[in-house]
Amino acid sequence: MLRFAIGLALGLLTAAPAAAVQCRLALLLAIDVSSSVDATEDALQRGGVVAALTAPEVVEAFFAADLPVALAIYEWSGRYNQDVLLDWVLIDSPSTLLTVAERVSNSNRGHDDYPTAMGYALGYGARMLQRAPACLRKTIDMAGDGQNNEGFGPAQAYREFPFAGVTVNGLVVNAADFEGEVGLIAFYQAEVRYGPGAFIEVANGFEDYERAMRRKLERELTPPAIGALSRMTGTKG
Repeated sequence: MLRFAIGLALGLLTAAPAAAVQCRLALLLAIDVSSSVDATEDALQRGGVVAALTAPEVVEAFFAADLPVALAIYEWSGRYNQDVLLDWVLIDSPSTLLTVAERVSNSNRGHDDYPTAMGYALGYGARMLQRAPACLRKTIDMAGDGQNNEGFGPAQAYREFPFAGVTVNGLVVNAADFEGEVGLIAFYQAEVRYGPGAFIEVANGFEDYERAMRRKLERELTPPAIGALSRMTGTKG
């Protein structure tokens, strides 16, 4: 009964016709592979994504409502250096989720010597969301260990690319010595976090990536309480 009520309330909030809706959430994970992330750190974050996707509480959250979640993953670094690790897949069964996790586990890093072009990465994510299945909500997870240092920043990306109705959450990795903890978190809070219900999760180094990703996914995937649905409007979280 609760699932039916949540589905009905979400349906009333979306402008898409009910017959066109295929999923409750289009979730796009963006993984930082810029030059500040060394090989060991990349292995930790890639393994962290795999472990988080298969954690029991995250699996439960994936299937906590009748409509499935659509998932895609890409890695990013320089302005022209984005690679799709997983194109859009409807996570309609635990076996599908396991297959996705195995694909990430077997993936190879595409680049390791480019700077942090976050604006370009966000623009790439916005374009990927345009070809996602029709979902009730759209979210980008922007993970990284540094501030934008090449090209335009997040603010311009949000102005120039199609971000209407999109939420951008952040996973801050406090790992680089040259990035002050307060400065990096403040940058994500002020510049990266965007849209209805947006939030920031902090990993204390890449060793903590799995825990932070697991916590973030569980929060994003758990269907919102009916009382919170009326607050899922606006542009800046």
